[in-house]
Amino acid sequence: LFLSADPDNYLDKASTLDQLSVQQVAALEKIQGKQRTLAQQRKEASEKLSDLADTRTELKKKKEKVQGKLAEAQKLLNTLTAQERQEIADKEQRASRSASDRVDLGNEAPASGRGAAALAAAVTQIGKPYVSGGTGPSSYDCSGLTQWAYAQAGVQLTRTTYTQQNDGTKIGQSQLAPGDLVFFNSLGHVGLYAGNGQVLHAPYPGTSVRYESMSTIGSFQFGVRV
Repeated sequence: LFLSADPDNYLDKASTLDQLSVQQVAALEKIQGKQRTLAQQRKEASEKLSDLADTRTELKKKKEKVQGKLAEAQKLLNTLTAQERQEIADKEQRASRSASDRVDLGNEAPASGRGAAALAAAVTQIGKPYVSGGTGPSSYDCSGLTQWAYAQAGVQLTRTTYTQQNDGTKIGQSQLAPGDLVFFNSLGHVGLYAGNGQVLHAPYPGTSVRYESMSTIGSFQFGVRV
């Protein structure tokens, strides 16, 4: 300042440089803050992707396990003669209809008009045999029955348990109402909630469409309201 030929001009320049310096520091701090936020978001996204990959791997293993058991059951079923199969089917059908007559479904209000219509349609299929890949109307597997039942109500569900879980809104066990989809055993099985803790479903090879208590089907996962 003392050596400057124009002290006023020097002070003006010094003030401008000081302001620029403050602005640069502020801008740098803002950029650094955004970089920290971005790094945190990347870390969280990476963790979520890792969790998703683990979940997919676990679901694949469980699906393969269930499919293996179904294949074993189907292999055993294939060893039966046509007469033996018919005798088993007739016996199962009589047992299913007899059990259905004794089932207490209570008086719970249906989940919706669609749910009520789907459940009513499924009731007409009681006694029809379980066949892997069956989509009706002569035989069903579990998701084939739910897909067929909702189709009678004018609603198109996807084909498998792993996709039907996304065909509506997930709900807890305490929220279930007749007509809701109910999923069990790590999404390996699906049925229709019928009321009073009962499920109408196509259980497994060698059985037929019937009512069954939720407590005996397996591990409940969640319900889906369509």
